Amino acid sequence: ELSNEEKEKLQQSIYQQIFDLDLNHIKNVHLFLSLQKFNEINTQPIIDYLRNQNKKIIISKCNFNDNSLSHFYFDENTRLAINKFGVEEPIDGQQVFEEELDLIFVPLLISDEKNFRVGYGKGFYDKFLANCRKDAKKIGINFFKPLQEIEDLDSFDISLDNVIYPQ
Repeated sequence: ELSNEEKEKLQQSIYQQIFDLDLNHIKNVHLFLSLQKFNEINTQPIIDYLRNQNKKIIISKCNFNDNSLSHFYFDENTRLAINKFGVEEPIDGQQVFEEELDLIFVPLLISDEKNFRVGYGKGFYDKFLANCRKDAKKIGINFFKPLQEIEDLDSFDISLDNVIYPQ
């Protein structure tokens, strides 16, 4: 229900918070490509910024047989295709494994004050985050302030280290 003007203002607040992060020790950053149809934040400015900071960008490809993700470096030469859910994903490229990731930006519908998240319900990110290094930073990006508590958590849900939303 956000207007384009409201969305742009909220995005600028989120971008500035990301641009203010200390990324000195970060090499590999996992990021999602925006789903326009769900009005997700436009991640292209974040990708551009990270590339200018000489960070390697990693994006995922969905495996619908077991709801898992595989990950690939994303550069100017990476070819993309749209999967059955309308998500752009790599069709080629060098694979990257979860333990190589230093920072993971996570899409979400809403989060709570303990940094648990609600996603789209397929479990892709739950499985993915469980395989990441314990010291890898997991940051959610959302347009809305967290709820006090998400009550229907599952035992496999993983809390994020931080959630960035407009201030």
